Order: sequence, then C-alpha cells, then structure tokens
Amino acid sequence: MIRVVIADDHPVVRAGLRALLSTAEDVEVVGEAETPGAAVDLAGSLVPDLVLMDLQFGQELSGADATRRIRALDAPPYVLVLTNYDSDGDILGAVEAGASGYLLKDAPPHELLAGVRAAAAGESALAPAVASRLMARMRAPRVSLSAREIEVLALVAEGASNGEIAGRLHITDATVKSHLVHVYSKLGVTSRTAAVSAARSLGILR
Repeated sequence: MIRVVIADDHPVVRAGLRALLSTAEDVEVVGEAETPGAAVDLAGSLVPDLVLMDLQFGQELSGADATRRIRALDAPPYVLVLTNYDSDGDILGAVEAGASGYLLKDAPPHELLAGVRAAAAGESALAPAVASRLMARMRAPRVSLSAREIEVLALVAEGASNGEIAGRLHITDATVKSHLVHVYSKLGVTSRTAAVSAARSLGILR
C-alpha cells in the first residue's frame, strides 16, 4: 500500500486528488496539508511513502522549500510535485530540492496514478511536457541559468532590490551583483528589466 500525504492550499484540489487516489486499491491518503510547514510536519509524523506537493502556497515558504526539508528528514518520503507551472525555474528548483517527479495538474488521471506509483518506487516521474523542456534545456545550454541565478532573477521580477534579494537568499550584496552580471551575460542584456523580459520569453520565468 502506498501511503500518500497531499500538500496543496486549495481544499477543492485536495478533495479532487483524494477522490482520484481513492480509486486505486494500492494507494491510501493518510493526511492533507494546506501549508508547506504542515507538509513537512506530516511527512515527519506520519512517515508516508510519498508527498504530493504543490509549488505555490501564497506564503514565503514554497513547495520547493518544503521538498528540500522533507528530503532532509531521517526517514524521508519521496516527493512528487503536482503543479500548474512548467517554467524552467520551477522545474529546476523542484528537481534540485529533491523531488522524484514533476507532473502538471492537467495530467490525465491514469498519468497521475502512474506517476504516484513510479515516484513511490523511487523512480523518476516527469510529465511529457516537462521532460521535453529539460531535454531542450540540455541541448541549448547557451541560455542555461543556474537555479540560484533563476532565484535571483525571480526576485528581481518581483521588484526586489539587491539588498532585499541578499536578505531573502542569505547572501551578500556583492554575490547578488555577481549573479546578475552572469545573468546579463547569458541572456545578452544590460538591464534588470530586459533580463526579466528575456527570461519570460524563453520560459525561464513564468
């Protein structure tokens, strides 16, 4: 039996996932979390086999942050990201945090159930669209930003200053400037606005 915790801030989504998973004889939903922190707590207390994790919770802590904390537990369950977002930044952030798979919420039921079984067995479960994005990224490294560079650029897109970015990511102002220099160079731009625009057009930022 695959024991699953559902982590999503929308009650309707959690109810829909619970209903879908209940149709599988080998899957049991043992808990639900509406915040990233609750997901980490349940992963530690219930010791499920798998956590189905949304990425955006409308809080400072993201699904990727929670995934990283869950995978650092003594007996960590696997994490399968289930989200609406397929930007390079989201995908890379989740994979680097330790997620075993990445599916989109519009995936057909059979694909979701197959992903749950694969991730719970320690295998990789990627939505076809996500897999093709990662392959394309590998073939076109000329615009390959690191996960940290994408983090910095995402905060720039939110309007954060260098000082605010440094505080949020626990790095120095000089490190922020260094990351931005690399970002500008890779994207072939000379300003923050142009960098954000280019990253969005390339699908690096949503």
